[in-house]
Amino acid sequence: QVQLVESGGGLVHVGGSLRLSCEAAGRTFRRSTMGWFRQGPGKEREFVSAAAWGSGNTYYADSVKGRFAISRDFAKNAVYLQMNNLKPEDTAVYYCAADADEGVLYSPDAYYRSSEYDYWGQGTQVTVSS
Repeated sequence: QVQLVESGGGLVHVGGSLRLSCEAAGRTFRRSTMGWFRQGPGKEREFVSAAAWGSGNTYYADSVKGRFAISRDFAKNAVYLQMNNLKPEDTAVYYCAADADEGVLYSPDAYYRSSEYDYWGQGTQVTVSS
């Protein structure tokens, strides 16, 4: 059984930082895309960041560019999201996601689509207080 387990969420003040972790179990994602999505109160789930396999290419939503950084530890089958300078609008449940297929996605746009990801974690709450 494949599981993605997130950790690292919590309550932080505006301008603070958090580091989210996601560790995969049940299969390896070393050759697959992994990423992060989030869903704020009353909002739809949205793309945050993704990291491709091999090329090292990373992708970010415009709203988090320059503040968030995604990284992967291929040996640990894990992906991380370092979040700095947090804002109240970053408040959301953050979900780790992974593509079942190996290799890079067919176009840069694909990394931003939730439909490209086959496995999802249970989510971790991030709350930014003003």
